Amino acid sequence: MSSNKNPDWQNGLSQKEANARIKAGLNNVAVKPPSKTTRQIIASNTFTYFNFVFLTIAVILTLVRSYRDLTFLPVIIANTFIGIFQESRAKVLLDHLMILNAPTARVIRDGKQRKINAEQLVKDDVVFFRAGDQIVADAVVLDGEASANEALLTGEADEVPKHEGSELLSGSFLVSGSVHARLTKVGKESYINQLTLEAKKSKYREQSEIIRSLNMIVKIAGVVIIPIGLLLFYQGYFVNHLDAKNSVQSMVASVIGLIPEGLFLLASVSLAISAMRLGQRKVLLHDMKSIETLARVDMLCVDKTGTITGNDMRVKGTDIIDEKFDEDKLFALLSDFAYAQNADNITMSAFKAHFNKPSGNEIIKSQGFSSEFKYSGVQLKTGKYILGAPEFVLRDQLSKYQKTIESHSRKGERVLVFGEYMGDLDGKALCGNLKPICLVLLENPIRKNAAETFKYFAEQGVNIKVISGDNPLTVSEIAKAAQIKGAENYIDASTLKTRASIDSALKNYTVFGRVTPDQKREFIKSLHKAGHTVAMTGDGVNDVLALRDADCSIAMASGSDAAAQAAQLVLLDSDFSRMPDIVSEGRRVVNNLERSGSLFLVKNVFSLITSILAICLSVRYPLRPSQISLISMFTIGIPGFLLSQMPNTDLIRGNFVENILKRAIPGGLADVFM
Repeated sequence: MSSNKNPDWQNGLSQKEANARIKAGLNNVAVKPPSKTTRQIIASNTFTYFNFVFLTIAVILTLVRSYRDLTFLPVIIANTFIGIFQESRAKVLLDHLMILNAPTARVIRDGKQRKINAEQLVKDDVVFFRAGDQIVADAVVLDGEASANEALLTGEADEVPKHEGSELLSGSFLVSGSVHARLTKVGKESYINQLTLEAKKSKYREQSEIIRSLNMIVKIAGVVIIPIGLLLFYQGYFVNHLDAKNSVQSMVASVIGLIPEGLFLLASVSLAISAMRLGQRKVLLHDMKSIETLARVDMLCVDKTGTITGNDMRVKGTDIIDEKFDEDKLFALLSDFAYAQNADNITMSAFKAHFNKPSGNEIIKSQGFSSEFKYSGVQLKTGKYILGAPEFVLRDQLSKYQKTIESHSRKGERVLVFGEYMGDLDGKALCGNLKPICLVLLENPIRKNAAETFKYFAEQGVNIKVISGDNPLTVSEIAKAAQIKGAENYIDASTLKTRASIDSALKNYTVFGRVTPDQKREFIKSLHKAGHTVAMTGDGVNDVLALRDADCSIAMASGSDAAAQAAQLVLLDSDFSRMPDIVSEGRRVVNNLERSGSLFLVKNVFSLITSILAICLSVRYPLRPSQISLISMFTIGIPGFLLSQMPNTDLIRGNFVENILKRAIPGGLADVFM
């Protein structure tokens, strides 16, 4: 291998050096998250407790030559193969989608920047990271300045400044600025993969309520069948003096009736089919339980940009405040400001695209956008200039320009203030004096299907909260245009200083402007406290922490890598109008599983009560195994499958087990009586 361990940031490694590192196993192959292999799928569907019970029953029936009562075997074999087929098919599709949505990085090799999959990176590669990028391997900064958020690793939400010599931890992400960094630890050696390996040692895996409930039912049934089966055989053979064949038939019929053999399979297959359906609609599932969670959502928190509006933004114009500036002079100064900034968010991309004729003014220092303090800055030879949200940069002067700003906001325009700053550009809250030069006006087009989508949620009983970092009046006007119910009720989140004020505001307002990343998390916590099941959409780095706290998180693939990796669901085509399909799919699965589950448990309730009565009354169990199999097929199996595929968009309420038992017990008692 080449000895070039410290390549300069302009040239990076050569492709030859990279290839040598790949051969040496120094590439950035991630530790795979827990997922089943094909062999594990076959084993988990074949070697089950109940399959073992059915095999034992089949052997016993064969020994007593009761071949006609083996009618349950084709159903059991078919269930096993269906489970293997559906789970394998879903795995293939989801693995394919994971590859398509794999994280990428901008690597410098042979002096040229190119975009490659993160797993193709090698140790000592020089990578260019900018705001919104997730750090894909441990690295050390060679050039540039940025702020990183390490909350996903440390739990601390503060922005950590990074400069030459600073360490970047994999799993963190940049919130502002840009850097060139050399990778120091890749693959399983990196910080995030060490955490993944540690997590793999834990036996605990979070499961959905449905799977937890079904596991409980299966465990109870698995314990109950042993004593009841033995008692029925003892009673038939030793008390009622039946021959071995009749005693076995009586015992087997009862045991088969007590086993909910298809219920767990139906749930697994239904979830797998749903994941596959969503995959075909360009929706990537990081977490299978999110399908069920979505079914229970009654509160949806959305951002303005990327959700209500498209991801593209454009500069509409300027409103000059300082009369010393004419349009040409102002355009040149704004172009110099734009030239010094990185296009690391859609606002600055639009800004740079419009103000594209720099005068060559010398750049002394540049500071990227801070999501916490809502401004970016540049120090030029002629002075220090900042661009930011009016409430944050004007401060005491806000009232002087309030009417002008509101007049623009009522048109749905986003307003930024550009001015000369007399303090230090240190990335902290502004404390020096600002001399406003102009207002910069931007606009976002509303998504084509936004109104139709929000109408659907209103009809389905899902409340909407619009949470944005922009001016609340602007966001309110855009929300009105998207026909969001209650959009006229808006508030400036910077006025919410206490938990009590946040709790109260969330009850009374729909639109929240000037929301900080920390406040987004507080909003989610407050909604949880109020008993809501919360879903949140987001695409920016400032959404990541709240996405982690939400019950179900949805990210746009066109947004930041950090958001896409943090979310449970990723909209691969970044089309928010997919959301009704996703929610409908979740509700269809859970509602239909409750209805189908009730059918399965009717048989179990009937068989349990009948078995207990047979033991207490010292009579033979009244049905044969073949009759139980026919009942299972025609009154449970076929209807249950058809019910599981029916459309159903009703809001989910109550506990899964309680809901199915409420329906199953009356049916089971009616069967016993008949």
